[in-house]
Amino acid sequence: MRLPLLLPLLVPLLSACVSTPLPEHDPKQAWVDLSAVPGKTILAERLDGQRLEDGRYFQMPPGRHELLIRYDYEISRGGGAFGEPQDRMCYLTVRYDTFTAGQRYVLQAQDIALQASARLFDLQKNIVAEDQNITCLP
Repeated sequence: MRLPLLLPLLVPLLSACVSTPLPEHDPKQAWVDLSAVPGKTILAERLDGQRLEDGRYFQMPPGRHELLIRYDYEISRGGGAFGEPQDRMCYLTVRYDTFTAGQRYVLQAQDIALQASARLFDLQKNIVAEDQNITCLP
């Protein structure tokens, strides 16, 4: 009996969870897509020290820029391979001097042996930059 009364309140909450489409790529700017292994999270946090409103991508004018990403993944702690999983959050900084207008790039994060890393690729899949600074918690 209470469900019909609550339904009008739930619809706005559920619709807020649906992601909005990405904006159109501005050909006068460079675009960076984010990539991580399924089950792990990568978010755009800051561009040149300025906090971003949408963490799904970077879009910027050509030239030199510093990108800060947040990378979340699980690690095993405790007794061997069967230790309790623990969430780990890392902030990785990537600097690149020659972002080109109209070009798309991919910023890929990964973790190997408890160490997070990030690489920036151009469309030809060449590595053009790697992380410069890593801060992880815990």
